[in-house]
Amino acid sequence: MAYPEPLEALVAAFERFPGIGRRSAERLAFHVLRDPEARGLAAAIERALHETRRCATCQNVSAGDPCAICADPARDAGLVCVVEEPRQVEAFERSGAFRGRYHVLFGALNPADGTEERHLTTARLVERVRRGGIREVVLATDPDAEGEATALHVLEALDALPEPRPIVTRIARGAPAGAALEYLHKGVLEDALAGRRPIRRRPSS
Repeated sequence: MAYPEPLEALVAAFERFPGIGRRSAERLAFHVLRDPEARGLAAAIERALHETRRCATCQNVSAGDPCAICADPARDAGLVCVVEEPRQVEAFERSGAFRGRYHVLFGALNPADGTEERHLTTARLVERVRRGGIREVVLATDPDAEGEATALHVLEALDALPEPRPIVTRIARGAPAGAALEYLHKGVLEDALAGRRPIRRRPSS
């Protein structure tokens, strides 16, 4: 027998989340029905949708604009770390290893899931660099195939800017290949930042 339509709609809603298949969605839906505390999920989603926004400077999710990091005069505004997702900003902030500012791309190039250059905030980063005051851009995308392709895409976009351009560095291989940054130990992140290196630019034609 099919589920009642309201329950089926809840299962379908959970299935839209990344990495959630039909069976996991069913388990989550029945958990919501069993646990009264889980019913706060709907209110939490509504609050997150209405009370968060994108920082106009770094594109990170925040409660205000500018975000707390961009508004902090103690942060090094000339040093910008480029990451794929907001959760990676959180990982660096937990480590305490970085005192510059960030730029969030909101994704990585991945043709398999439909993420293309137009979906990333690269143009916002280029415009930010064009305004001046940035001496180094640290590419801290994940050390996997998608992250490497994304780092190359950002490098090429920055290389198209006229001189003087900021130094562009890539986090060192202290971050193991295939790992997601948000799961790395504090010491690994510190080593990766300390060992960052300049990226070899292509000779101009």
